[in-house]
Amino acid sequence: MALLLALILGFAPGLLWLVFFLKEDVHPEPRKMIAKVFLIGGLSAFVALVIEFFTSDFFKGHSITFGALSSVNLTTFLGFAVIEEAVKFYFVWQIIHKSHYFDEPIDAMIYMITGALGFATAENLFLVLSNGTGDTFTVILLRFVGATLLHALSSAVIGYAWAWGLKRKEMIWHCFLGLLLASLFHATFNFLVYQFNTLLIYPTVFLIAVGFLVLYDFEKLRREEIDKEQKKMLS
Repeated sequence: MALLLALILGFAPGLLWLVFFLKEDVHPEPRKMIAKVFLIGGLSAFVALVIEFFTSDFFKGHSITFGALSSVNLTTFLGFAVIEEAVKFYFVWQIIHKSHYFDEPIDAMIYMITGALGFATAENLFLVLSNGTGDTFTVILLRFVGATLLHALSSAVIGYAWAWGLKRKEMIWHCFLGLLLASLFHATFNFLVYQFNTLLIYPTVFLIAVGFLVLYDFEKLRREEIDKEQKKMLS
């Protein structure tokens, strides 16, 4: 019974956020593709973990700090953020970039968020299954409004850049810029959580602010798709 509860709690944050974000899609994607990308996102979490294991010593040995403001090694925060964002993007891109289901710019955001939530769900499952007798519910609640949403929003940033790359036919530059911005957002959030671990209002406000920007980006792409359909109907 305890194992079943742990599994339910492990899956719950990712699935709840997935339902929320899928409502933004003008033309819902096939469930089999959503499931496939979600699962591949989960697999990418293990790949990222392996890469982080082998690069952690390098990041620790090349420290960058804020000097008098903070002695925290920023290299590790940024390095791990780049690894996770790049791995998520690579795995999702491999699955969907040649798929006939990938037929609208907004799909880039949908699939990137789906893969990211699969990634976060794999992390959540690892935590709840290794938490033992700890307060699993509290851990998952914190990750629901923290790390799980973080992964979704950071990947949404890449997805938005990817969408504009498709529209402007400048894929490499836009995806690179999206990856850079997503990594900076990811690293900043993790730094704020570490720096203000007893006062989570700062990382929470930061996450909410980025969340509003992502929803604005979603609405912008969705409105363009709706306008395009209306023009076709009138022509």
